[in-house]
Amino acid sequence: MIRRALPILLLACCSACFTWAASYRFAAVWDGEKKIPNGCVTTQGDKIQSVGACPAGAIDMSKYTAIPGMIDVHTHMTYVLTNPVAQSARGSAVVYLAADNALKTLEAGVTTARDLGAQGYADIAMRDLINQGKMKGPRMFVAGYGLQISRGRGPTPNTADGVPEVIKMVRNQAGAGADVIKMYGSTGSGQDVTGFQTFTFEEMKAAVETAHALGKRIAIHSYGPTGARDAINAGTDSLEHATDMDDATIAEMVRRKTWYVPTIDHNRYYADNFKLLQYPPSAVDGLNDFIQRNLETARKAFKSGARFAMGSDVVYTMFGENTRELTWYVKMGMTPEQALKTATVNGAELLGKEKSLGSLKPGYLADIVAVEGDPTADIQVAIQKVRWVMKGGEVLVDKTK
Repeated sequence: MIRRALPILLLACCSACFTWAASYRFAAVWDGEKKIPNGCVTTQGDKIQSVGACPAGAIDMSKYTAIPGMIDVHTHMTYVLTNPVAQSARGSAVVYLAADNALKTLEAGVTTARDLGAQGYADIAMRDLINQGKMKGPRMFVAGYGLQISRGRGPTPNTADGVPEVIKMVRNQAGAGADVIKMYGSTGSGQDVTGFQTFTFEEMKAAVETAHALGKRIAIHSYGPTGARDAINAGTDSLEHATDMDDATIAEMVRRKTWYVPTIDHNRYYADNFKLLQYPPSAVDGLNDFIQRNLETARKAFKSGARFAMGSDVVYTMFGENTRELTWYVKMGMTPEQALKTATVNGAELLGKEKSLGSLKPGYLADIVAVEGDPTADIQVAIQKVRWVMKGGEVLVDKTK
């Protein structure tokens, strides 16, 4: 009995381990560094096997340009505009409702997202469901609860006042399974475009040091200049939103190689949808003013040599518009190719995944997006003409037919 069963077990093991290779012929392949005309990408399992010459029998994708799967380093995947279930059960419904947000993000060509803050650890649930193949969405790196000061609201799962509480809260998020730590270093969100600093420098430094000691990176939100200055000096890995930064702060950001994620387009979304979001008409002027100051600050930072990564701060009904942020990067002076790098190569480096994501190279994860046109000549191609999306070797979006 044992002798008869053994070959069958070996065959089953070999079948489970075997992965098919597939080659795709494109009009061009932009691998993150250069454009390869009439190139092929060959995948095996969830990895890229080769990039370059096309073998016989390659699948014809010659109407399209291949680019790496894009990376959105500032999302809020679990933010839904309407939640129809009873108040007591809304938290339980969020992950189900957010599945559509994840799908729309994929359809925009975003195969990886850094999610910076969610209630009830819904982001951790989404990450795990996606990783297990039970939900279709981008690969997620999540923060759990973002740290906030109490501001008279009483204790919540993310409240931290003073250095000891900050240290404890960072440890709590890491212990819950967060991949990255998020800290709200100023006011500012939605129609609120104020930027009053909340956490002190000492509190920010404690958060940074605790996160780093636990092997986690940290993102600090600051709409205003003083919070941005202290976040940079405290050693944050990325700075989110900041506007009105002075020359000295920008110079320090460049010196420290802090990643800058200005998230300009999310305020455009708020202004365009003020009625849907039930903002007063007066809020639009403030949002538009902030957009222009945000753009000007980003322009100064770019000219000074700051490192940018694309983050949309996508919420509510904005999903699918994740990459519109790249339009602003071209407006500030980037070439289309430089803008595209912020959403691929740079995003991967910010995440610490530059050896597996953000480029089309042998051994990297097979995250490939096919676009109609040349995104290195016109960034709108990457924003508006995504036709096919592969994540980890699996085609999840196909609009080529």
